[in-house]
Amino acid sequence: MTAHHSDLVVLGGGSAGYAAAIRAAELGSSVVLVEKDKLGGTCLHRGCIPTKAILHAAEIADAVRDAASVGVTATFEGIDVAGVTAFREGIVAKKFAGLAGLIKARGITVVAGEGRLVVDGDGPAVAVGEVTYRGTDVLLATGSHTRTLPGIEIGGRILSSEEALALAEVPASVIVLGGGVIGVEFASAWRSMGADVTIVEALDHLVPAEDVASSKALERAFRKRGIVARLGSRFASVSQTDAEVSIVLSDGSELAADYLLVAVGRGPSTAGMGFDEAGVVLERGFVSVDERLHTSVPHVWAAGDIVPGLQLAHRGFQQGIFVAEEIAGLRPVVVAEQSIPRVTYSHPEVASVGITEAAARTAHGDRVAVSEYNLAGNGRSEIIGTGGIVKIVRLVDGPVIGVHLVGDRVGELISEGQLAVAWEAHPEDIAPYVHAHPTQSEALGEAFLALAGKPLHAL
Repeated sequence: MTAHHSDLVVLGGGSAGYAAAIRAAELGSSVVLVEKDKLGGTCLHRGCIPTKAILHAAEIADAVRDAASVGVTATFEGIDVAGVTAFREGIVAKKFAGLAGLIKARGITVVAGEGRLVVDGDGPAVAVGEVTYRGTDVLLATGSHTRTLPGIEIGGRILSSEEALALAEVPASVIVLGGGVIGVEFASAWRSMGADVTIVEALDHLVPAEDVASSKALERAFRKRGIVARLGSRFASVSQTDAEVSIVLSDGSELAADYLLVAVGRGPSTAGMGFDEAGVVLERGFVSVDERLHTSVPHVWAAGDIVPGLQLAHRGFQQGIFVAEEIAGLRPVVVAEQSIPRVTYSHPEVASVGITEAAARTAHGDRVAVSEYNLAGNGRSEIIGTGGIVKIVRLVDGPVIGVHLVGDRVGELISEGQLAVAWEAHPEDIAPYVHAHPTQSEALGEAFLALAGKPLHAL
């Protein structure tokens, strides 16, 4: 076999992999990046970016329908699916070209092909066909894939998120199996585009990982929009014909629609790539790592969706940078999982950082204080026509430990919440700072003021 050597070999070109490659190259390392598909991975081509482009088109559709309420004469004539697709693909193409240019400018060698981890007496390497790319260090960043449930096979009228992106029509009706982030976002977009949508969620709330107050606020907003949520309902079986798909729930009830979207989460892509054989310890398919992202094999690291925890592109991106700096001896700061912001880009959006009120009370009992501010009192929210809440969780006489937001565009506010949680700021520290008027950020300011004992617009 032909062999090549570099300082770092990265297996996977998604958010974690390309971030590590770029940062390592900036720090003077020679880097080989192995990717079987396209640079940017799921996030750029089949996840974050294309779905948010569709959600933006859905937002425009809602705005046109409601234009008369703000004195604008406009007529909604329908969704041009081909036009939405062209818009989405144009954005992806631009971002892909930009990323490819960055990789080339840094002198990173990109290898197209399926890589397999190999560890022998000479250390770690990635084999691609008959060629071996040996690195002083190897980073595993192979991402994730769509999960399904026993008894469900993707195909025909049964879709994963990838098939949903490729649909050439807006369904007249759709069932979304799973009320987490992916399911809620597609449900929101389809409803805005005119579909009848039913979400089936096995747990008691939509976006069940969020604070209950956020979940309830989203559920109220979805009911108002006509989105049906069957909560606490478990899937039993599915069947399809050329005309429709039907599912039976565990209580015996049956639902039918044009399509079924299976949105029950994503699993780590680690099978068949030599990880087990190389001695990398796996648990339920995820790569076991220490807090500094070492695997069980010397000089082999892992980052992104294959590492247990939040499966978020920005988490993978940060971990990729972390590994590159750790290898370079810079000893970067470990970012706690609870300091990573989370955003669901539905209408309305749900954003959070830190821990929920329930988790805080379990951990700290009566030492927890909460402030909740309704966006109905916020001028900017009233102007853009959104409702929602701001909820702050703190320790009594202590720092902010959770920030939870619901409302259109609140994802843009969560970085302030991240700073408050990550820097262990007290509301009294934040209260003196001025939030521009009129902005939605004022709602955060009001909640901090309330927890500091001096509410102005809240009782």
